[in-house]
Amino acid sequence: MQQDVERVFREEWGHAVAILTRVLGDLELAEDAVQDAFTTALERWPREGLPRTPGAWIVTTARNRAIDRIRRERVFQQKAALIGRLQDLPAEEDDVSAIPDERLALVFTCCHPALAAEGRVALTLREVGGLTTGEIARAFLVAEPAMAQRLVRAKRKIRSAGIPFRVPPDHLLPERLRSVLAVLYLVFNEGYAATAGSDHVRAELCDEAIRLGKLLAVLMPDEAEVLGLLALMLLQDSRRDARVGANGEIVLLEDQDRSLWDERRIDEGLRMLDRAVSLRRRGPYQLQAAIAAAHAEDRPKKEIVALYEALAMLDPSPVVRLNHAVAVALAGDVDEGLELLDGIEGLDGYHLLHAARADLYRRLDRHNEAADSYRRALELTTSDSESRFLERRLAEVS
Repeated sequence: MQQDVERVFREEWGHAVAILTRVLGDLELAEDAVQDAFTTALERWPREGLPRTPGAWIVTTARNRAIDRIRRERVFQQKAALIGRLQDLPAEEDDVSAIPDERLALVFTCCHPALAAEGRVALTLREVGGLTTGEIARAFLVAEPAMAQRLVRAKRKIRSAGIPFRVPPDHLLPERLRSVLAVLYLVFNEGYAATAGSDHVRAELCDEAIRLGKLLAVLMPDEAEVLGLLALMLLQDSRRDARVGANGEIVLLEDQDRSLWDERRIDEGLRMLDRAVSLRRRGPYQLQAAIAAAHAEDRPKKEIVALYEALAMLDPSPVVRLNHAVAVALAGDVDEGLELLDGIEGLDGYHLLHAARADLYRRLDRHNEAADSYRRALELTTSDSESRFLERRLAEVS
């Protein structure tokens, strides 16, 4: 039953928080109410069984918890207005899907320019994606207590600054766009390669990021990077069924069965990329989508290296440089790839750097050095599926 609660949490957290935030106008109160509802679910569902509509049950229970808290803590005028709005929500047996989906409004609220940049992304990952504080901390490569404080400060800022819960008018959309795209990309990445837990892929997060990306593309059809990010997510997600084997093991790109790739996703991604390119405003998401398209179309590896070099000109981050180094190695020059890896600074606590270095040592038959790097990657990873993959590779070179 705990697995059922965890599944419903992943699927319904963002929807429930968005509904309660719209009604209450208070993100922190909404989050607390939804968290209380899931705590109650852990207590009651093992005894009573899974509700017929778990999402509706969560919203109704969260509504009741919010009413209880408002009655205790708010002055009379506030109580009357808020409780009235809460009581207008559907009852547990009703279909909450009839309620307007406010998750895109929640994204824009969390990405308000009054918030610190790192706080915007972290808060949206928490409230829309339903990621835990630990998962977000790993995505940012920071300690969990520091991330918890960052989230608290962001929520307090929303309340103290009176930041509205809405999709902003057209003339304000561009100033929010960069943070919104970063959020959707990180939500997708957590689904594409989960940083913790037994599952390597969290399909519900990939689907949610793509769904929000499509809504954003409708809202801003002339923004090239919106289309570029949507293309990237569609192309990457097309390989979902090929990336994990029958026993849950990770299957690397070069070993995947291409017949399992989703051709409809690929076609849709390529169309979005063509539309983005036609706007003639090149950006990093478009270049990443172009790399994914090159893989989908099995184009020469040197072309992929050239795309990574162009990407590094726009975004010379350590992670981009890591991917460029791996691309160089896979294109045939493993020694140069290893040299490029060794020149990257700031990623010593990132397990994928050590996993990549181990793989290049393995390709060069430098097994002792490969084993040392695999052990370091194992120390740093928090994903069960990645641990199993790294342990197999370590056994091969030991």
